[in-house]
Amino acid sequence: MELCEILKRVDHTLLAPTAMWEDIRKTCDEGIFYQTASVCIPPSFVRMAADYAAGRVPICTVIGFPNGYMTTAAKCFEAQQAVKDGAAEIDMVIHLGWVRAGMYDAVLEEINQVKQACSGRLLKVIIETCLLTEEEKIRMCETVSASNAEFIKTSTGFSTGGATREDIILMKEHMAPGKKIKAAGGVSGPKAAAEMIRLGADRIGTSRVIAALIQEQKNGADYETISNTAY
Repeated sequence: MELCEILKRVDHTLLAPTAMWEDIRKTCDEGIFYQTASVCIPPSFVRMAADYAAGRVPICTVIGFPNGYMTTAAKCFEAQQAVKDGAAEIDMVIHLGWVRAGMYDAVLEEINQVKQACSGRLLKVIIETCLLTEEEKIRMCETVSASNAEFIKTSTGFSTGGATREDIILMKEHMAPGKKIKAAGGVSGPKAAAEMIRLGADRIGTSRVIAALIQEQKNGADYETISNTAY
């Protein structure tokens, strides 16, 4: 797989709670230079990033993040504000307590309410796979498949684990046709990203792919040579 094929599926991510505008601007610059699918940043920076990027890279943000137990009204407000500020894509965290209690109808209703608040922007649903049983993962695949959201997403990257090969295989098997998969958390570089894509992921949430490329360039590798490397 060519590097450009990987990069156009990467949501270049910076969600560290200590991130400053200088860090966000650098992330935008990297997303623009490497032509990533989006940059995924905290909601408080969306307006500044959207103005700065000026359409050169889509802005993605997170709501209900990272724990997901906010009220539906709060999540909808966050989504509306993010869209108003210029977000093109929204990644929401589900209410995991509802999942553990078997309240899948409530989860579905919340996803659809948030999707409506997105005003046509892409919605990705984070189910935090590391905290769910296999049965719960399958039920969440069915729930997201039945929803109006476009993507299911493995992880926030802030819990006990991130995307695994097994999770992507399970999602590919149980998601409805037309629904997409985002692998996030723990994707260590271009090779790992390529493997996730081959298994069925349509997007990769990570900072490490570009970090690895930058390190190769610092070590003297030419970008054209790197971009022609097969992964």
